[in-house]
Amino acid sequence: MRTLLITGPGGSGRTTVAAATALAAARAGARVLLLGTDRTDTLGAVLGTPVGTEPGEVAEGLTARRVDAGEDFRADLAALQDRAASALDLLGASRLDPEGFGPLPGAEELSVLRALRDAALSPAYDLLVVDLPPAERALALFTLPEDLRRALRGLLPPERQAARALRPVLGRLAGVPMPAEWLYGTAARWDTELAAVEAVLADRHTTVRLVAEPGPAGAAAVRTAGLGLALRGLRTDVLVAGRVLPEGVEDSWLAGPVAQQRKTLDEWRQTYDVRPVAHLGRDPRGPDDLTALAVPGVPAAPDASASAASAASRGRTGPASAEWPVTDRLADDGVLVWHIPLPGARREELDLIRHGDEIAVTAGPFRRTVPLPSALRRCTVDGAALREDELRIRFRPDPRLWPRTP
Repeated sequence: MRTLLITGPGGSGRTTVAAATALAAARAGARVLLLGTDRTDTLGAVLGTPVGTEPGEVAEGLTARRVDAGEDFRADLAALQDRAASALDLLGASRLDPEGFGPLPGAEELSVLRALRDAALSPAYDLLVVDLPPAERALALFTLPEDLRRALRGLLPPERQAARALRPVLGRLAGVPMPAEWLYGTAARWDTELAAVEAVLADRHTTVRLVAEPGPAGAAAVRTAGLGLALRGLRTDVLVAGRVLPEGVEDSWLAGPVAQQRKTLDEWRQTYDVRPVAHLGRDPRGPDDLTALAVPGVPAAPDASASAASAASRGRTGPASAEWPVTDRLADDGVLVWHIPLPGARREELDLIRHGDEIAVTAGPFRRTVPLPSALRRCTVDGAALREDELRIRFRPDPRLWPRTP
């Protein structure tokens, strides 16, 4: 199933574009699920049909639902207390009533991630369209699974989990349950769930569609969002330029805004596949208005063999879906070059720190720590440069680790 994640600056019309995209795909014959993540029913206001927390058909071929963070949190709290019953009894603690609590900080983000995972794995649909929060929150959402898994591995390293096999024996000898047992089990479940979310985000059938209104504020927001998406290795299919004013109004007060929009669109086209969507002169409401927007369709799934051939033609190694490919320049320059696409990056905003077999990359306000490809772990860093919207890190083989050529 294709997954299309739609986000953009606040007030850019991302919910409208998400609804229009899902409706157009359904009318083209696809079975579409439209997932809303706002606390209020913004999707229902745009579609002209209320959207609830349970899946419901809002048009032929189009099903929509909203994420209910409160209900998810209460279910999780009840399940957690059930799993930790022995530990709570040992401590003499009383159980909490889930109905008396609202979602804690972070619960909303975890609910969105779980809903994304479950929907993307459903065989009932051909296309999942997700109306994500504004770009700043969406980028934090994309970061959460990887960062949480790193934190879990740091707190409960896999080698310590070997002690789990002894805990039932120790519990029987002591005559009381071992409270730490449920902690390891819970951590393992969380790790599995987070890994499934990461797999959805990394899937070659998952793309991000940015929505922004052309202008100085929109240009700054798109640069930041594009940089964050690239650092996460997420693919952007098109940039939807919303509320584009008509040309040919040189003698009216709109001449200035039109010229400003034209300048921004020209700049965006140097980096993105830009699809302008005309301003209707009103806030779109209902299926007719959504159809009139004529939003871009959803492209066909990428061809893995074609991607592999393209990568091979550039002399790059690694899997076809790799976002950060490695170029073998050992014969010419004695180095391997790691290419990290970072559109919109500025040299003064970049930083690199190597920690053993990992490297931490900072680009603007974003930071990501990733494991080095296996070949680069046997190398030393030989320098880096920002060229053509790519951070190119040079690695020179370490003679102590690199196998000698006979």
